[in-house]
Amino acid sequence: MKVSASLPIEVLKMAYDSVVSHKFRSFLTILGIVVGIITAVVVASILTGFRQSIVAMFEDYGTNNIYLFHLSTGFGPGNRDERNRKPLTMDDARAVLQQAPAVNDIATVAINIGSWGTGFDDNMIYRDKNYRWALTDGVTPNYDGIANVKLKTGRWITEMDDYERRNVLVVGVNAVEALFNSDAEEAVGKEIRMNGTTWSIVGVLEKRESGFFGENEEDRKIFMPFRTARKVAPTRDAVLHIAQAKTGFLNDAVQEIEGVLRVRREVKTGEPNNFDVKTADDFMKQFDGMIAGVGAAAIAISCLGLLVGGIGVMNIMLVSVTERTKEIGIRKAIGATKGAIVLQFLSEAMALTLLGGLIGVVISIGISNLILVLLPSLPAKIEPWMIILSLGVSITIGLIFGVLPARKAANLDPIECLRYE
Repeated sequence: MKVSASLPIEVLKMAYDSVVSHKFRSFLTILGIVVGIITAVVVASILTGFRQSIVAMFEDYGTNNIYLFHLSTGFGPGNRDERNRKPLTMDDARAVLQQAPAVNDIATVAINIGSWGTGFDDNMIYRDKNYRWALTDGVTPNYDGIANVKLKTGRWITEMDDYERRNVLVVGVNAVEALFNSDAEEAVGKEIRMNGTTWSIVGVLEKRESGFFGENEEDRKIFMPFRTARKVAPTRDAVLHIAQAKTGFLNDAVQEIEGVLRVRREVKTGEPNNFDVKTADDFMKQFDGMIAGVGAAAIAISCLGLLVGGIGVMNIMLVSVTERTKEIGIRKAIGATKGAIVLQFLSEAMALTLLGGLIGVVISIGISNLILVLLPSLPAKIEPWMIILSLGVSITIGLIFGVLPARKAANLDPIECLRYE
């Protein structure tokens, strides 16, 4: 019993010695495995980091929010067939609030009123400095509560600002950096020129922690009262409604909103919606679908590397069988079974591919950490499951591609082996 129990350990030791005794050849053999693992782990870590950034952004803005727009929203290209749709209106928002019991509140945004062709110039000028990259929105006074807006200094837009169509602005950190050298306190109360008129800055936004590539769209935002936006950009009639569902009633709110808007927009039974209703979960599903293609391409490249590595392992193991024919004959002559020979060569193959997997994982961790140092805005996070899966795949490759050499070695005739020169 003692001998049989120690046999697998001896076999594994022999397999290890064989791999270590041919270091350079072993490294060349597993190079494909290393490349395949690096590709899979690095791409997976970047995609995982992206996804976590997007999730954090939606959590920051509010997971109970429902976004209503007349065109399809989210990730991916828009649908040109929707261009003739009529925009949503303030009456739609009021109807949703009155007729959808699961909706707690609703804010309205006149989006990007300074975008091309609207006739509104949102280039901000203060003394000899200007800021050209603003994303200017007109918002209702309740927008800050629904979108979880936080102010660094100053105040938010009030009901009176909106009612009187005042030229007041709440600005993002990028505008403050460009015009006031990042001094938020100095910015509040200052008057700037925009669209040929004078505007007063009443508040500065706090930079959100969540973002994509280290940036958040809100960093570029310039908020003005909704009715002011209607006055200064009357041709910009596209509005986004953001409904806030009551806690625990998100799905009910979505169904109620769709019902109200289908009636108001005269959508017949069986016809698709001529508007878009999305939650944070819907946006995440779109994002997951988008990165699935990138993931599939990475998996294909990784599988190619693993296949090349597996073939290399099989080839070198077949060579090893030929080189060690006499050794195999001696082992069989002194009582080694076919199972012991198979175990030895399978162990060598799996040791090779496991070594490739370990090297690939270590290099992948190094690359991910280097990305975080050199490009902090590019999220890359290696999860434990990536490491476990990579090592598991590496061992499996060795097992699969080591079967043929192991069977060839086990089936050799011991007498012929001893005669082999």
